[in-house]
Amino acid sequence: MLELKIPEIPEIWDEKNECFDSVKAQTLQLEHSLVSISKWEAKWHLPFLTEVRYQRLTNDQLIDYIKCMTITKNVPDIVYRAMLPQQVQEIIDYINDPATATTFVEDNSPPNFEVLTSEVIYWEMINFGIWKECEKWNINRLVTLIRVCNEKNKKGQRMSEKEIYAQNAAVNAARRRMLHTRG
Repeated sequence: MLELKIPEIPEIWDEKNECFDSVKAQTLQLEHSLVSISKWEAKWHLPFLTEVRYQRLTNDQLIDYIKCMTITKNVPDIVYRAMLPQQVQEIIDYINDPATATTFVEDNSPPNFEVLTSEVIYWEMINFGIWKECEKWNINRLVTLIRVCNEKNKKGQRMSEKEIYAQNAAVNAARRRMLHTRG
């Protein structure tokens, strides 16, 4: 969870109501989770993680996502417009933080270009028997758990005949180089 302290601002222009307003000092609690993404995608009809990856979020979409992330109750809209640029950057850094120590060794397989929406993530949670409570985890941590489940399931799969031949050819070539023979 990320906590942001919004300072008191005695006078700020409210574009929506075209008048001056004030912002009381307060602390916002934010959570980058599957629940937040689901709320945002329901409104914007776009795959959030794809939009973030390719940095295609507009300012309005980003502010709206911050609203979806907010756990603090009854926050006036003007508070989001009063955030300082460094606070917005702190939120962006929080969104991009992996939130886990797990790393993966990348193989030579082609990248998966499936559009990852909240429904796909919910399906994967159901498929792997991941508890529903995990929808409130940091989304990067949840996606990592799903990827771990995928990797662990792959280990039990048999290799195709083509993969076995390729692996044997690579082992034989390495042995020939090591022993300086031709066959």
